[in-house]
Amino acid sequence: MKSLRKNHAFLIDIKDTQNGSWQGSIKWLNGKKEENFRSSLEMIMLINSALEQEDMKED
Repeated sequence: MKSLRKNHAFLIDIKDTQNGSWQGSIKWLNGKKEENFRSSLEMIMLINSALEQEDMKED
């Protein structure tokens, strides 16, 4: 796995907690994109996806 050279910034807004997990929205500060998530795992998957897409662009 290649190391990431760029800084990545996300703004995470937790709006609620239900069933032991977070619900809210995540905003990509450098990509000007925003998505809602329904669980902590979904939030982590969104962040991972953004980092993988950025890594693919650098190849």
